[in-house]
Amino acid sequence: MPLKPITIALAGNPNAGKSTIFNNLTGTRQKVGNWPGVTVEKKEGHIEANGYDITVVDLPGTYSLTAYSIEEIVARNFILDEKPDVVVDIIDASNLERNLYLATQLRELDTKVIFVLNMADLAADRGIKVDADKLSELLDVPVVFTVGNRNKGTPELLKTILSVAEAEIDLPRTRRVYYGKDIEKAISELSKFIREKTDAELPYHIRWVAIKLLENDKIVKERVIRSASPNGGAILQETEIKRQGLREFFDEEPEIVMTDHRYGFIAGIVKEVLKTVSKQRVDVSRQIDQVLTNRLLGLPIFIFFIWAMFQLTFSFGAYPMDWIDTGVGWLGQAAGQILPEGLFRELIVDGVIAGVGSVAIFLPNILILFFCIALFEDTGYMARAAFLMDKVMHLIGLHGKSFIPMLMGFGCNAPAIMATRTLESEKDRILTILINPLMSCAARLPVYILLAGAFFGATAGNAIFSIYALGIVLAISVGRLFRSTLLRGKVAPFVMELPPYRAPMLKGLLIHMWDRSKIFLKKIGGVILVGSVIVWFLSAFPREVQFSRDYQAEIARISAHYGAGINTAQGDVDEAISALETLQAKEKIERSYIGRIGKVLAPVFAPIGMDWRGSVAVLTGFVAKEIVVSTMGVLYAAGADEDEKSEALKTALKESGMTPLSAYAMMAFVLIYVPCLATVGVIRRETNSWKWTLFSITYSTILAWLVAFLIYQGGKVMGLA
Repeated sequence: MPLKPITIALAGNPNAGKSTIFNNLTGTRQKVGNWPGVTVEKKEGHIEANGYDITVVDLPGTYSLTAYSIEEIVARNFILDEKPDVVVDIIDASNLERNLYLATQLRELDTKVIFVLNMADLAADRGIKVDADKLSELLDVPVVFTVGNRNKGTPELLKTILSVAEAEIDLPRTRRVYYGKDIEKAISELSKFIREKTDAELPYHIRWVAIKLLENDKIVKERVIRSASPNGGAILQETEIKRQGLREFFDEEPEIVMTDHRYGFIAGIVKEVLKTVSKQRVDVSRQIDQVLTNRLLGLPIFIFFIWAMFQLTFSFGAYPMDWIDTGVGWLGQAAGQILPEGLFRELIVDGVIAGVGSVAIFLPNILILFFCIALFEDTGYMARAAFLMDKVMHLIGLHGKSFIPMLMGFGCNAPAIMATRTLESEKDRILTILINPLMSCAARLPVYILLAGAFFGATAGNAIFSIYALGIVLAISVGRLFRSTLLRGKVAPFVMELPPYRAPMLKGLLIHMWDRSKIFLKKIGGVILVGSVIVWFLSAFPREVQFSRDYQAEIARISAHYGAGINTAQGDVDEAISALETLQAKEKIERSYIGRIGKVLAPVFAPIGMDWRGSVAVLTGFVAKEIVVSTMGVLYAAGADEDEKSEALKTALKESGMTPLSAYAMMAFVLIYVPCLATVGVIRRETNSWKWTLFSITYSTILAWLVAFLIYQGGKVMGLA
């Protein structure tokens, strides 16, 4: 028997624990994408229970159904247009009055609603007791208690969802906000007028449409014009007459009066259902904030946390890196023995396994980095980071809210740039988008780990941290320049909610980490694989190369001398032959197509300490930054045995003439120069302008060269080369 489909939507205020409830319900059965037509993240999961196939949609957080930001519009449109079977409103039980504003608006819709009082433990710690039975009776809505971060109440919630979805009853409309005699009269008359003037049935409940029209809701007005054609204009005209009458009567805009009535209704509900224990309770979040957001200590603590994150990423990730490296080497060696000698074996061993493997070994570092970022988010510290950085962001004409997308950029610049949709000012959005790529994404991390591991040894973690710090300093400097020239404007006021600290769930952290790491794995199987094969092709052809010396003749001569009994140790002979073969492989690379490209680029990159191989590597990084490592593996470690490829690459980098100074200059260049192809596409879509997209590509590449030049040439002058 096929499963019956049910769709439920999780709605709620930001920081009410919606994502935690979503993870509890769906576990790992999730998929993340974008809502159709907009670049706001869409999370969807599935559950199979009691003969039902339940689709759970996690809506963006919103404080009301009067939509302003793109995220609020997405949340409202899904509820109104997609008509989910049940809407589950996640309410922070410790902030009941604020959360009930959205809840009362959901009650006015033509949909089945469940209220979930989440963070019940936090409410109890604050001496707050909510009478769930009374709340359910007053609003005629099922109420469930949960403690999301401990996964308490999830079975009861699922049971209630199925019970409400199965109930074949008319939705009661009696227990709703009463807006007073005059406004209720206007709502009733306008509802009647709409019903008379609309031939087809409106997609929404008519009373709700009348309320939103009286509140001058722009989006609903547009929908009415489309749905009620040709009488849409008459409906809006009648609406304006009603609004003008109310405006004259109250001497205020109708939406203000209606908001006051809503809060009055909520205050009455809260008085009935809320009891506060007189005993003084310790506010743990406030006590922690006295230290973590302290005026003097807050910023140094934040910097320490970021430093510790990169130290952990580099040092702790080194062990599984070695295991994967060994596995990749073994796989390449096994493939080399199984496959017959020829072009196909070279493609598989040198192109696919070596190219993809050289990037795959950095997966543990990526996982650790994303785990730390998820830890910041789930504990509530991410919002504190934005608060702490508010003053710093003011230096570039932005506010702390812009720092959230920038901090997300440490994971991946593409979704971080999408996150700028939460910013109200267009100039703030564009400025944040332009400087966001200076936040070093996880894709650049393999390059840093390779170069820092080869040249900085025990201080590699500090070197990587300094690169990330350089990105932040440059973002501040460039942002200040752009704000005072290209994007002049006042700094928008910053009001950001600081959610209570929460103990994160390991399950939730792992889900967040895995969701983001899947992007890296998809790249390995897609663009990195293709890029590695292209790099291999350019390095393997043309097949017929005119070498500067006859390597094969020299190898034959050395072998013949040994075979003739000349007093030469076998080890010396093997070493000499290996050296000749390596020289031949390197010369073949130099004379290949990729070598010719590198020779053309060499003069441009020589002043910043990069040879022709480094210049080709950063060129391929435009497609995806991870390909820089696989390209370097092909170009620098030519002739190395597959099981020694990783160590041979570090050795080859040192022997190529690269120094710690030039390696650091290359790290800085990779940090700053043109972002990857995916990020460029997102910049184009978010700014809706080729002008800003091309400007971002141009300024970042020029800035990268100048900074790398100053580091390399300045270091040489100071005797650091």
